[in-house]
This record gives sequence, structure tokens and C-alpha cells, in this order.
Amino acid sequence: MELIKFDAKRCSLCGKCVEKCPFGALSFEDNGIVVGDTCRMCGMCVRQCPEKAISFEQKAGSFDKDKWKDFLIFVEQERGDIHPVAFELIGEARKMASKVNFKVKCVIAGGAGTIENAHKLLDYGVDQVFAYEDESLEGFRADCYTDVVAECIAAQKPSSVLIGATALGRSLAPRLATRFHTGLTADCTTLDIKSNTDMVQIRPAFGGNIMAQISITKSRPQFATVRYRVMDAAQKVDNAKGEVVVCPVKEEMKQSPIEILKSEVIEKTKNIEDEDVLVVAGRGVRNEKDVEMCEELAKALGGQLAFTRPMIENGFGDVAHQVGLSGRTVRPKLIITCGVSGAIQFTSCMTGSECIVAINNDPEAQIFNVAHYCIVDDLYKVVPYLTELVKEQKGDE
Repeated sequence: MELIKFDAKRCSLCGKCVEKCPFGALSFEDNGIVVGDTCRMCGMCVRQCPEKAISFEQKAGSFDKDKWKDFLIFVEQERGDIHPVAFELIGEARKMASKVNFKVKCVIAGGAGTIENAHKLLDYGVDQVFAYEDESLEGFRADCYTDVVAECIAAQKPSSVLIGATALGRSLAPRLATRFHTGLTADCTTLDIKSNTDMVQIRPAFGGNIMAQISITKSRPQFATVRYRVMDAAQKVDNAKGEVVVCPVKEEMKQSPIEILKSEVIEKTKNIEDEDVLVVAGRGVRNEKDVEMCEELAKALGGQLAFTRPMIENGFGDVAHQVGLSGRTVRPKLIITCGVSGAIQFTSCMTGSECIVAINNDPEAQIFNVAHYCIVDDLYKVVPYLTELVKEQKGDE
């Protein structure tokens, strides 16, 4: 890992650090105390050393930015396929990399088929892919995956590490950031990079009332998680020149107190993030019957019904169908909002939609500031009319 340093002049070789290490990562060698691969950067040795001879290499202002270069993207796999968020991260990394002459690298870990998926990434302009394939990585275990990705980071020393803000990514990213004693910005919606390689990470804060710009200036690597469907996916390139590096999965990386007793595939339904058409019911939709009216329009259009946060809180739906900061970020081809006021907590998670149609009887509603088509009218007249219009058009076809 090389982030723990020993001061040979101070060290008395008392052995307390070796004795107290909970992971057995320290050992006596001919050249002194050596840190093994099982080190978890917990800091126990630093606290236990009576001579203050042990320290973390990475302290504010002590690192050399020139030694930390390029982007490293963690590529998540889902049911044997690459999770689509990886292509969005690659696309964004390529944009930033061109500004500071960085390379774009990926790390992918998993069971059978991982190396095959690694080769698929090369088509998207990636310079290197580090692939860790082993049957022990078939199911996600946070400790094993952290060890694998941490080894890759320690070896490659990337300036920035990008991870999808999925359930898996939200478990992995903070563990890695803690391991390297650096910063992590979660749920970013926009990324940029300065000429000094400090990444500008923009995310909603204070309930979405402001957009915070966060920079990790005093440590490396910089960690950021990015929500799915908020950025443009990378496009395939001609004459891809990248390479896949197959990395060994060491025995200690496979060790985990977590035992997978049973796993089963849950039938996956289409998420609202993947839909091309959404109809969103807002506070202006008053009861269950009115929700059904909006759902009928969604079905007629071949899409799904979604909700704002107040509607979820009133029991009309679940978080999986909520658009907003505390729900999901969506980018459909068409989104129709019904009785939605347009608070920033909602609009910040749907403004990437290709076509936004807003229905509201209040001409001053905030939603009209982001909508492409504004219908100032009673939704109880407009929605049934649109539903019949769509049904008639389908009937004619």
C-alpha cells in the first residue's frame, strides 16, 4: 500500500505495532518492519507506537500531485453485464482527461466473463482496463472488492477515481476513500477539472436549494460517485488502441468473514431511470382515482407513472418511482408532469430529459422554467384528452 511510513531513527523495534495490528499486516523482516497486503489502513499501529515512529504518508499538503495521474473508473457488473453507468463515467472522464492530458483507465472485478467484459470497454476509448477475474468475486462482498480495487489504486496512483452511485458503488466508495485517507463527494451531477488537476465536483446540497462545488485539494486520489442517467454515455471509437491487463487475485483478497449462503435472481422490472416515457403525478393530483387517470396516460404512451416526493409521503407510490434528490434521476425522451410545482429538488433530477411537457393551472409555476412545452390549464381536462388522443392515434396505426 505504501501509505504507512516508518521512521527508522525513531523506531525501537519494540514490536507493539506488530502485536496490536488486528489484520496481521505487519511483520519483522531483515530491513525492519514491513507492511503486508492485508493492511486496512485502520491506524491502530500509528496510535499504538510509543515512539511515534509510524505515520500516514498522506497528510494535508504533503503529497505530490505529479505522482497521481489519470482517471480510474470502477466498472460494476450486473448479472454478468456491464452496468450502463460505467459508460457514462467513461464519457465524462474522457472529456476531462482531454483538458489535462490524462489517460482513462478502468478496473473491473468479478467472476467468469469479467475479462470478456473488460475487452468490450476498449471500444469506448479506454486506455487500459485492469481485470480481476476469480470465482470468489462472483458475488459482491464489500471487503474483498475493496481489497481488489485498493490494490489497483495503490499501483496506478490515479488522480481521480469515479464510481457509479449504485447500491454497490455507495457501499464500495466510502471504504476506498477511508482506506486512502482522502475525500469523497457523493451523488455528483456535474464534473469538471482544473488545470492543476483538482476535480470540480458539483452536487445539490441543503435539500437541493444550492449546487455545491467541492474540490479535494489536499489529498489524492479524488473519489466521486455519480448518479446513473445524469451524464451522456461514451460513444464507441474507431481504431481502439487500449489494452486489457489481467491481474491476479491474491489469496488474501479472497478471504472474508462474509459467507454467501444463498442467492437468487429477483425478477427485474424496468426502472424509471431506463424508461423512454414518464408521466409524473405531483401534488396537484389529489386522490387515488386521479392517480389512475395519470397512470392511464402513461400506459397509453407505453411508459411508467412516477411521482414527486410529496406524493410518495402521502402513500401514492414508493421511492423506486420517485423523481428527485431523495429518489431517482431520470433522462427519458418524453416526460409529462401533471400538477408538479417544479421545486429544484425535483427539476435537478429530470432536466436532462429530451422533451419536457408541463401541465399546471398556475402560470407562475416553477416547472414552466424548465419545460419545453407549457400547458396552463386544468390537468383534469388535459390528461383525459391527451389519453384519448394517444389511443386514437394508436388505433389508426
